[in-house]
Amino acid sequence: MAKGKVLVVMGSDSDFPVMESCFKMLRRFGVEFDAHVASAHRTPERAITLAKRAKDNGYSVIIAAAGLAAHLGGVLAANTVLPVIGVPCKGGALAGVDALYATVQMPTGIPVATVAIDGAANAAILAVQMIALSDEQLSAKLAEYKNELALSVDERDKRLQKKIEEMEG
Repeated sequence: MAKGKVLVVMGSDSDFPVMESCFKMLRRFGVEFDAHVASAHRTPERAITLAKRAKDNGYSVIIAAAGLAAHLGGVLAANTVLPVIGVPCKGGALAGVDALYATVQMPTGIPVATVAIDGAANAAILAVQMIALSDEQLSAKLAEYKNELALSVDERDKRLQKKIEEMEG
């Protein structure tokens, strides 16, 4: 297991389908995590308590997933010194753009690192990269993962070249 662990806070359990790729990615790298539901609007005290206790509970990074007004990341960031990564979730009349703006437009001093709408896997990778700064084994796993990504592009290029050759023949 990696040295650090991640606290994942979702605004609703309906965010699970989006966040499933985050959980899978964290498991792939052997990074321990806990996930909870807390709403910035319906249960602000719960969200604040999770954030305030996160460092003492051994977490290194917090990932916050929320849609619509998406204030969860900001509420968590305002109540911890840990880095917070926001995952704006697609939904509502604006298809997640409102959640993206709410997550990324934080005031000076309360940053929330923000990934793409429904970018849960990238949030996990970013958290892993943060933890890997002080964990050489995890850093090596990240390097291996990046190499696998490069190899998959090489394979795709080979398939493309073959399709083009077949077209010409």
